[in-house]
Amino acid sequence: QVQLVESGGGLVQAGGSLRLSCAASGRTFSSYAMGWFRQAPGKEREIIARISGSGTYYADSVKGRFTISRDIAKNTVFLQMNSLKPEDTAVYYCAAAKDHRYSGTYAYTRVGQYDYWGQGTQATVSS
Repeated sequence: QVQLVESGGGLVQAGGSLRLSCAASGRTFSSYAMGWFRQAPGKEREIIARISGSGTYYADSVKGRFTISRDIAKNTVFLQMNSLKPEDTAVYYCAAAKDHRYSGTYAYTRVGQYDYWGQGTQATVSS
């Protein structure tokens, strides 16, 4: 069982930055694919970024502004969010999946491919 705890959300003005963290339990963190998703009110949960054996993936909407990274020693994955826009306002979720089932550019970019989820952290960007 893997437990994920997100932190780092908050209120920021447009153009500002936030850094989300996701602390994971478990001794095999390095073998997991990790993803960040977000869900805005009335919308479906969508992939934002993923890091796995297939490398990193970013949704077009955040490419060039957001960066996903992981610190294996600290069992933590990060999402650095720069140049934030009001449309980035959402609850951000961290997710983990055992990284041996899928490969390629679009591996682990869908909600159903993940096994564990955090509780979410709210990020609000004001105009």
